[in-house]
Amino acid sequence: MSDKKKKIALTGRAPVLIVEDDWPVIASASENDRHGAQIGNDPNQETDWVIEVREHQDGRMLVLALYDYSTLYQDEKSVSLRGGELLDSFTHTSAGIVAAIQRVGAAIEARILSRGDESGVFPRLVEECIADLPAEELV
Repeated sequence: MSDKKKKIALTGRAPVLIVEDDWPVIASASENDRHGAQIGNDPNQETDWVIEVREHQDGRMLVLALYDYSTLYQDEKSVSLRGGELLDSFTHTSAGIVAAIQRVGAAIEARILSRGDESGVFPRLVEECIADLPAEELV
């Protein structure tokens, strides 16, 4: 087991530091775009959109979103937007996890749009991440 640590940015509070192996990803959705890449050359623009849910064995969950835009174009700036929520093991429910995914995705999408950038990716990723959650067994 690795003790590799990862710093997680959360919305409206200080980041947390986790041991990655202790917080496995249980659901995720992502997309990436690489513009201008040619054989032997790096891309001129790279964009990553990510939503993921991590769960600790004690039941706590982290819902995270990331938008990362990297550019080599003159007069353009790279940007990285991150946010997330920590859900307490005693209070989260299936509906609460879904609501947290929706909030985190909407918050990052709003920050992208407030910069004047186009996106529209996060609303789809929210639904894909929800669909990737472990299924509830009905009896």
